[in-house]
Amino acid sequence: MGEDVHTVTEMPRARRPGCPFDPPKELLDARRRGPMSRYTFPGGQLGWLVTGYDLVRQVLADPRFSSRRELMLHPTVDVTGIEVSPSPPGEFLLTDRPQHSRYRKPLAGKFTVRRIRKLTEHIERITADHLDAMEKAGPPVDLVTAFAKPIPAIVICELLGVRDEDRTRFQGHIDSIVSGETSDDDLITAYALMQQYLAELVAAKRADPTDDVLSDLTEGDLTDEELKGMALTLLAAGFDTTANVLSLGTWSLLRHPAQLAAWRADPGIADSAVEELLRYVSVAKNFQRTALEDVELGGRTVKAGTTVILSYNTANRDPERFADPHTLDLRRNDGGNLAFGHGVHMCLGSQLARIELRVAFTALFERFPTLRLAVPADRVPLRPEAADIHGVKSLMATWDM
Repeated sequence: MGEDVHTVTEMPRARRPGCPFDPPKELLDARRRGPMSRYTFPGGQLGWLVTGYDLVRQVLADPRFSSRRELMLHPTVDVTGIEVSPSPPGEFLLTDRPQHSRYRKPLAGKFTVRRIRKLTEHIERITADHLDAMEKAGPPVDLVTAFAKPIPAIVICELLGVRDEDRTRFQGHIDSIVSGETSDDDLITAYALMQQYLAELVAAKRADPTDDVLSDLTEGDLTDEELKGMALTLLAAGFDTTANVLSLGTWSLLRHPAQLAAWRADPGIADSAVEELLRYVSVAKNFQRTALEDVELGGRTVKAGTTVILSYNTANRDPERFADPHTLDLRRNDGGNLAFGHGVHMCLGSQLARIELRVAFTALFERFPTLRLAVPADRVPLRPEAADIHGVKSLMATWDM
């Protein structure tokens, strides 16, 4: 291949006006120029930006690309001269084997398809309770606070054994950590409070185990610090991502009434509809990997020590993988979206999230057949683009009484 490689000098954040579900225009332009672009990190270091579906999957499946936090450059923050520390014990998303296997292996048995399917009836009850509350309060309602956030928050809290009386406070700490709007000082405070609570929770589960995942994990050889880190990872991942798929997915369905009508007319497409919404809204924007050795990728050489940005949302709109990729099609059968990643780091809770989404979307639109936005679409406030997970801050909706 020639050397006429496209270069991106700054990670684009802003989405086009009127296109809240699409990746930033600059990322789509980069994909049109090829599946790989050069990327200039803050501080001037060169790396790569991968926007093609096949190459993103290839990197995620290749153990020569590391997930270790201390080896990575940050897409938007200059870390020149800063010694980046490894992930704390138990926080396994940014680790490699054998540490990653130590934490993931005991969890894998807790998130089997069979076990998660048993939770369906419980998730239906949680969803019904919140829809009852919405109906009783009457319109208008903010679907983020009344529907999208509390359902996954309760599910993940129950799985880990968080006490009922602690859940509102706990959700507040998580919001502060992941919202992208918290000041540095408040972020540090929220993280410290979360760490303190989880330390107390782990100690309580060791002393008096209950029927939950965290109690099960205390039976092994994991330390309290490791359990605390694992719980933090699961809570943050299990709450924020699903909540934002629920809010953005609801908005996208309201923006595409013909697709919503197709789902209502044929409930049998629920599984493919959920997969398509996961692909279409792509709340997880990007992740990084660092080459441990020279690796040939897409006809280019990624040098050892080079950080590669993997653009999940752009890969999920790759026209070489998905026909008419910018169209929401609930009957699409392409499969294989990257919403939950790929390879050894593929999301453990993917089956749980799918069931939550299927149950919640179906119940919402059955209960409120005239549901619609209560504000103009261009006035729905998006989360700051600095947030790692794409979403909306509020989604005001109404319906006919």
